[in-house]
Amino acid sequence: MAKYRLVLLRHGEGAWNKENRFCSWVDQKLSSDGIKEAQNCGKHLKALGFEFDLVFTSVLSRSIQTAWLILEEMGQEWVPIQSSWRLNERHYGALIGLNRAQMALNHGEEQVKIWRRSYDVTPPPITESHPYYEEIYNDRRYKCSDVSQDNLPKAESLKDVLDRLLPYWNEKIVPELKSGKMILISAHGNSSRALLKHVEGISDEDIINVTLPTGVPILLELDENLHPLGPHQFLGDQEAIQAAIKKVEDQGKVKSAEK
Repeated sequence: MAKYRLVLLRHGEGAWNKENRFCSWVDQKLSSDGIKEAQNCGKHLKALGFEFDLVFTSVLSRSIQTAWLILEEMGQEWVPIQSSWRLNERHYGALIGLNRAQMALNHGEEQVKIWRRSYDVTPPPITESHPYYEEIYNDRRYKCSDVSQDNLPKAESLKDVLDRLLPYWNEKIVPELKSGKMILISAHGNSSRALLKHVEGISDEDIINVTLPTGVPILLELDENLHPLGPHQFLGDQEAIQAAIKKVEDQGKVKSAEK
C-alpha cells in the first residue's frame, strides 16, 4: 500500500501549444480544446474518487486556469491553491515564440529534440532585444517572487528547472505530503518532467524519452521515504493517451509538406 499519493499533470492545451510555438514564460490562456481537457481531467479524477486537500501551480495562467477547471468539475473549488514561479515551464530563452516545426526545418529535428528534451543543454539566452523580453520581465507576478528579478533565469536546461524546483518541492510540497494531504500539482511539461526525474530517479539519458501530453493526470504512489512503489501511471484511456504523446513528440518534426 502506498504511504503517499500525488497527482501531477501538465496543464491543458494553451493557445501557443495549438500554434506549435515555444511558449515558456509568455503568459497564455488555455485554448478551447485546453479548457475541455482540463474539464475532462476533473471529471475523470472525480469518477476515480480523488479528494484533494491542496493544489500547487506555477504563476502562469494556463497552469492556474487548469487547476480551477479541475476543481470546479470535482466540486472542490474551496481547496486552497498555492502558486510559485518555481513550478513554471522551462525558460526557453531566445527560442520563445518560435515555431517548433519551422525550427526543425531550419536546424534539424535532432537539434530541436535536444533543445526540447535533453537534460543539460541550455538554449541561447533571451536578450533585451527579444520581442517578449519586456512582457516577461516587467510582469508584476515576478516582483512578488522569492528571488530578485535580476536573478530570474534568461534560459534554462531541464537540469536548471530541477535545480530551482527542488527547494520548493523539499520545503513546501513534501511537508504537506508527509502531513497526510492529498495533493494535486498543475504544472507544465518540463517542470513535471523534472519532478518525475527526481522522484523516480530517471537517468540523464532516459529523460529525453519522457513526453507528457497536456491535460492528462499522472498518479505517483510513494512509500514512507517518498520513493515510488512503481512507475508513474497515466490516468485515462491509454490508447488516447499514447496518441496524445505522439502528437507532442511530432511537434518537433518537419511537417510532411515541408520535407
